[in-house]
Amino acid sequence: MTPTRADVVAAAARIRHHVHRTPVLTSRTIDGLLGAEFHFKCENLQRMGAFKIRGATNAVRMLPDVVETVATHSSGNHGAALALAAAEAGLRAIIVVPSDARESKRRAIERYGAEVVTSAPTLASREATLERVVADTGATFVPPYDHADIIAGAGTSALELLEQCPGLDQIWVPVGGGGLAAGTVLAVGDEAQVMLAEPELAADAWQSLNSGVLQGAMPPVTVADGLRTALGKLNFAILREAGMTVRLASEAGIEAWVARLSAILKVVVEPSAVVTLAAMAENADVARGRVGVILSGGNV
Repeated sequence: MTPTRADVVAAAARIRHHVHRTPVLTSRTIDGLLGAEFHFKCENLQRMGAFKIRGATNAVRMLPDVVETVATHSSGNHGAALALAAAEAGLRAIIVVPSDARESKRRAIERYGAEVVTSAPTLASREATLERVVADTGATFVPPYDHADIIAGAGTSALELLEQCPGLDQIWVPVGGGGLAAGTVLAVGDEAQVMLAEPELAADAWQSLNSGVLQGAMPPVTVADGLRTALGKLNFAILREAGMTVRLASEAGIEAWVARLSAILKVVVEPSAVVTLAAMAENADVARGRVGVILSGGNV
């Protein structure tokens, strides 16, 4: 079923004792560089280092009591989030991880107590490996992004940001599978303009929303490894209904903004988290007024 803003609000109440209310940072230097007033929602400082714990916790807390094992495929952050959420709920977790995933993210999944199964670095291989895991173990699949409970949980970050910074003109989020993007659209409604960004080398959401036809994943080569997955079907429907467009960012721009945020804000962010800033810098005058930016993760 398609989630609503009411589902985001309910998710916020459901998970509030299991996630951090992350801080918002500002920087006059970045304001000057990009020509707007920026407010950075630091999900890089979230539990397990990314916004993904929000959706994973919400989804796990919504499972029937009979579920004993959960499984998913993930390049890292959703896998770590599900591992942590499952451990806290007393469930077994099995995570299919592509062979090209960052080693730090693989270690995090194992640290939170999940079993790791390696697949080839393509979406098709990840999904096929997951099917075998589910068939062998009877696990319940908790999708990384294409699921109503995941979307609602992800949207709680924007809900918090609106409470912390009333009167924002825009909220920028990266888009990969689309859970954070779709959740933000639901949470924000008409309170602010939602702006999306993704890498030029993983521009399937840009292609999908421009053509009106959902596209498959592009080759997994962008440095923004958290955005290599294809846009989910439910997420696509929500973004298309809302009339969303996507701004693109170059690889050089993404890498430059990782270093820039480290130097200016003194925070550690992963490449996926700064695709928004690179896109703003490379698309003149698209960031305007009081701008919220969700820094999606900090696992590098």
